[in-house]
Amino acid sequence: MLKTIIKENVYQDSVSLMLLTNKLSAMEGINRISVMMGTPANLDIFRNTGLYTPELDRAKPNDICIVIDTEQTEKVTEVLNEIDSFLKNQALAGAKNDYDKVRTWDRAMQLLPEANLALLSIPGEYVADEAHKALDKGLHVFIFSDNVPETDELALKRKAKEKGLLVMGPDCGTGILAGVPIAFANVISTGKIGIVGASGTGIQEVSTIIDRLGGGVSHAIGTGGRDLSESIGALTMLDGIAALEADANTELIVVISKPPAPEVKNKVTAFLQSLSKPSVAIFTGEKPLEPEGNVHYAYTLEDTAVMAVQLAYGKTPASPGTRGTGAEEDHALQSGQSYIKGLYSGGTLATEAAMLVREAFGIPASLKHEDGYIFKDQGHEIIDLGDDIYTKGRPHPMIDPSTRKELIGNMAKDPHTAVILFDVVLGYGSHEDMAGELIPSIRNARSQASGEGRTVYFVCSVCGTDQDPQNYGEQRRKLEEAGVIVEDSNVQAVKRALHLVGKSVPSMPAYSAGPVGTPHSSANAAEVPEATAKLLSGKPRVINLGLPSFADTIHRYEGKVVQFDWRPVAGGNKKLANILSKLK
Repeated sequence: MLKTIIKENVYQDSVSLMLLTNKLSAMEGINRISVMMGTPANLDIFRNTGLYTPELDRAKPNDICIVIDTEQTEKVTEVLNEIDSFLKNQALAGAKNDYDKVRTWDRAMQLLPEANLALLSIPGEYVADEAHKALDKGLHVFIFSDNVPETDELALKRKAKEKGLLVMGPDCGTGILAGVPIAFANVISTGKIGIVGASGTGIQEVSTIIDRLGGGVSHAIGTGGRDLSESIGALTMLDGIAALEADANTELIVVISKPPAPEVKNKVTAFLQSLSKPSVAIFTGEKPLEPEGNVHYAYTLEDTAVMAVQLAYGKTPASPGTRGTGAEEDHALQSGQSYIKGLYSGGTLATEAAMLVREAFGIPASLKHEDGYIFKDQGHEIIDLGDDIYTKGRPHPMIDPSTRKELIGNMAKDPHTAVILFDVVLGYGSHEDMAGELIPSIRNARSQASGEGRTVYFVCSVCGTDQDPQNYGEQRRKLEEAGVIVEDSNVQAVKRALHLVGKSVPSMPAYSAGPVGTPHSSANAAEVPEATAKLLSGKPRVINLGLPSFADTIHRYEGKVVQFDWRPVAGGNKKLANILSKLK
């Protein structure tokens, strides 16, 4: 029996409602439940999941829609009580924050007239309109939201270029501006290394290893994963590189991307070669090139961090490690157990793992990927749980472990599975105790396999620092005590997994940056707009549209912030919203 409740004009961010849905789903007597705002995209999700009811025909984007599948009518009252408690707690939490909260752009700009950045984590279908408003007000834009059409991204980035501004994103997971973590970001020591990355988890992996090697980061500028596509043409990447070249606090530039369009890659590398500062570039999944002047190329994310520290600080650090800690390899695998399964919360980490597994097993690379998989061949599977196929109607896997927990059990049941690889990514925005959430599923999977006379190894890396709110050392300890083999980097975790099945990565290039070339003259370097130079010269001043937790972090690190209590204009009626916009 489906029961529908609509709470009118009570807007809440989608991530909070997704997490609430997960909590309510665990209640006894509830077959299925979904709690979402009544946006057109969410109503489609209700339809596709079989939870659509006629009552939803009247739902508006500012309404909370609750559909409950239960045979016990009294459960409806229990659910409503939980939702009312949730809304009350959200209101109390918001009241405790000591920064301003507003409902309009005009009020936001009145309270923070010196604002220089808009941070958007609102539903993707509304992003373009709000981002254009921000650019028109002279603000740089950081778009955490995904599901933004590529045509909108191109229009926004071209407009930003004309105005001397940056658009970071869409689907930009992380950033660091003058020591202030933006969105999903780790706590990194301040230092000489500036990063521009078309990869959120790639930035996180490199920056956390830099920190653990004793280095530091000046800024990390995310571009969004499509920025180096042929259509976008690295608009944000090139402007970000130019900004770091001009930044007085940056002495070395790191560029991170999955393989870009060839002509775009050539444009980026040619620009790096023109700089006065040394750089390290990685195009994950591609073999590195020989150094070209002051430009050095890395093979793995770990190599990238090590080379960057070597160049920036004039020392050769030790490798982050070749063997981690945790379970001993004291149980032989059965004949036929050779499959490696990977469950990743980051696409770049998954791509790196797939590259190494392919090489070890001699599996040719392929441009075709089955939906939801980075790599699936000869029984091996590497999954990016951040892919749209897994996040539609669900929070990002760094926040919500439910999909990974389910897949851990399914993969461990396969009698050919030998190793399950995974990452745990810490930092602001991520789950407060991901290790604790995953461990029961890991223990259950190991126990079930053991009962069938099999051993399934779990191998992971923890992406984080000692300063992160989840406590890097504590997360490692929990995993190790649960029998997980914990390595110091993703590449070391993959190598350990391969070792367990009797394989190794052939001819891994040694990470040696070599001597720094003669600096080029920067006389011909691209001119950096004043607004971009100012963005990197001090703590950001942010209008935050969306997740209040992002505002909390900015405030904690002494950036100025106003929380925009955003909701769709005109109740989500786009035709009416356009009319109202023209009347202003």
